[in-house]
Amino acid sequence: MPEALAITRLLNQLFGGTVTAAMQAVGVHPAHPAAPINDAFALQLLVVTGLIVFFVIVRLSLSVERANPAQQIAEMVHEAIGGQAEQVIGHGYERFQAYVTCIFLFVLLNNLLGVIPGITAPTSVVVVPLGLAVPTFLYYNFHGLRANGLIGYLKQFAGPIWWMAPLLFVIETISHLARVLSLTVRLYANMFAGDLLTLVFFSLCPLGVPVIFLGLHVFISFIQAFVFMLLTMIYLSLAVAHEH
Repeated sequence: MPEALAITRLLNQLFGGTVTAAMQAVGVHPAHPAAPINDAFALQLLVVTGLIVFFVIVRLSLSVERANPAQQIAEMVHEAIGGQAEQVIGHGYERFQAYVTCIFLFVLLNNLLGVIPGITAPTSVVVVPLGLAVPTFLYYNFHGLRANGLIGYLKQFAGPIWWMAPLLFVIETISHLARVLSLTVRLYANMFAGDLLTLVFFSLCPLGVPVIFLGLHVFISFIQAFVFMLLTMIYLSLAVAHEH
């Protein structure tokens, strides 16, 4: 097994046997049965735990008169993402705000982990962006069906011209499936390139110059998290739109 982070080794010691048994029970055989948990999963778990703790702290310390720093950060994120969602999705955006906010924060924090020397951003491992793209695909299609009904939602695939409906239906179906690939490759490729570029410059010149690329990595991390969130909003707005 390749050298792992301390948190990964700890998780494998505590839960490795259980995870391996569960994977084998469904027919999946991990490459390293003694240590099935990898760094990417461990770091994602760390991010999720951190977000849950943050949300709990905010919820328990809510105050109208004296907002603490955690509440102020939460309010700024809520207002910024809510304003963007209102512009993109429009009426009824509130029911999607929790999902797109979690997507943004999860992607951003996982991206930013790559700034820490010796740590590879989980989003630079292709299965992580794929694991975000698939539920996003299912989420917006579910709400499209919920908002328009089966027939109404399928009409969106067929287009307004009846005699072109069969062709457009096939094209739209392929287009929707391609969104999973698009979301996955865009995030994976950018974060993989960012991690690789930072590593190369740290190897060549460990002082001074790499700081510039760390700043670039932080910028890319924010941009990619925003783009993933924005595309999710766009897909939702198209899915729940009613035919006029």
